[in-house]
Amino acid sequence: MTGKPIDRLRAICLALPEAMEKEAWGDPTFRVRDKIFAMEKRGDGRVSLWLKAPPGIQQMLVEADPDRFFAPPYVGPKGWIGIRLDTDPDWDDVSDQVRRSYRLVAPRRLADQLES
Repeated sequence: MTGKPIDRLRAICLALPEAMEKEAWGDPTFRVRDKIFAMEKRGDGRVSLWLKAPPGIQQMLVEADPDRFFAPPYVGPKGWIGIRLDTDPDWDDVSDQVRRSYRLVAPRRLADQLES
């Protein structure tokens, strides 16, 4: 799949059960039952994706690949991760990270609909 990062991200997010897109703070956010699981951000001059992550994952990813992962402002202290989308991201990994974030916020009945 080719295209703009937001188009690829939108396809990944909206394929999830009951996911919807809603603009907030001037950026697209992706939600399930009005809980955000992914946000595309551009405010700091880079195109990135912010996602909810399990405890400890943010630090592990940032230390392993600081050119790709970062602790985003505002939600970073809560463990969310930022992934650069303007540096040829690994879209399979982005999809895996989005699905993990979705599972963390979605009601169990919806999260259980995802194959592992």
